[in-house]
Amino acid sequence: MINAALLGFGTVGSGVFTLLEQNAETITRRTGDSIRIKRVFERDREKCLAFGVAPERLAADIEEILNDPDIDIVIELIGGIEPAAAFILQAMRKGKHIVTANKDLIASRGRELFAAAEENHVDFYFEASVAGGIPIIYPLKQSLSANRIQEVIGILNGTTNYILSKMSMEGRSYNEVLTEAQQLGYAEADPSADVDGLDAARKIAILSSIAFNTRITVDQVYVEGITSITPADIKYARDLGFVVKLLAIAKEEKEQIQVRVHPAFLPKSHPLASVNDVFNAVFVQGDAVGEIMHYGRGAGKMPTASSVVGDVIEIGRNILNHSNARIGCTCYEEREILNIGALQAMFYIRMTVTDRPGVLAGIAGVFGNNNVSIATVLQKTSQQDLAELILITHKVKEQDLRDALAVLKGMSIVGEINNVIRLEGTDR
Repeated sequence: MINAALLGFGTVGSGVFTLLEQNAETITRRTGDSIRIKRVFERDREKCLAFGVAPERLAADIEEILNDPDIDIVIELIGGIEPAAAFILQAMRKGKHIVTANKDLIASRGRELFAAAEENHVDFYFEASVAGGIPIIYPLKQSLSANRIQEVIGILNGTTNYILSKMSMEGRSYNEVLTEAQQLGYAEADPSADVDGLDAARKIAILSSIAFNTRITVDQVYVEGITSITPADIKYARDLGFVVKLLAIAKEEKEQIQVRVHPAFLPKSHPLASVNDVFNAVFVQGDAVGEIMHYGRGAGKMPTASSVVGDVIEIGRNILNHSNARIGCTCYEEREILNIGALQAMFYIRMTVTDRPGVLAGIAGVFGNNNVSIATVLQKTSQQDLAELILITHKVKEQDLRDALAVLKGMSIVGEINNVIRLEGTDR
């Protein structure tokens, strides 16, 4: 029998406990031996007892788990940086293999954790840390390992995808849909980690580290959220043949890596454009495999538990075959991260300007002086001597666009730069 300990008995922890018992026979056949949760470490003991966890399986403190030689695998589902990092590192030093869903920890301290796993000859698996029930870590590390990955683009946050989908399909405002998402349990009372793009940034830091063999931390990811997106932007996107999505993007660019999270206009023909509601997807392009996409539920109790238990089964097989670290750290390169100002992209710009002759020529002159070329111009209804101007640029350097916008903001003919959104997927 392979014994495991469960740290944390929240939504995902209780799902892991249920899945290991519910599918015990199948899991035993696929592993080669039975797997059981010998100990559960959870501050809320009453919650565990009410769920049906036997009292003798509850650990009074972490030392009961760390000092138990019969426990082979520690499943960390506490979340956050500490005490999760300390528990994992102590468990590794005791020769215990680790499974975690902790994206915060991996995106910030992955280098340290992988080094400790290698030093102590234990497995460190984290499939559930990025996209819940969608397998993507293992495919990138193993199934696609013969490829040179060119890009990874993901819809990696169900909350923001739900909000943008509802705004697009129903024409509602951001604040209205956010309130609904909170009532349905799709968004937290404090939704900032989701709507500001930070959750997706942690996930793309992990995926890009694997895809490009370079350790990338969350603070190296350029991040914008969705709070500035309005129904007007979504309508103009639709009129121009696009949808608006919060994308997590990692690309190879002349031996540099660009890693960013931001809203984007995505062509309706792109595979990610049809990913709606709380669903997630990861689009990968490799030099041999071409374009592939992984799609499914990126969060939730049982989808995430599925990924966690999948890792546990894999480690169980490794234990039985006296092997470990078959898919360890792959960050053997140190490639430069591209500064966002050097990004080459097309842009959507919505601005309010004075409605009189010569204004467009003046704006075009500022763009031209800063090497920004305009592809499309739409002038919408005038109101009180003001007009709404919609511009789509050709592919330009982002810093040049920023310089041009800085000049325009100081001009009397420009009332407001309402929004600037990058276009993605237009060169497919």
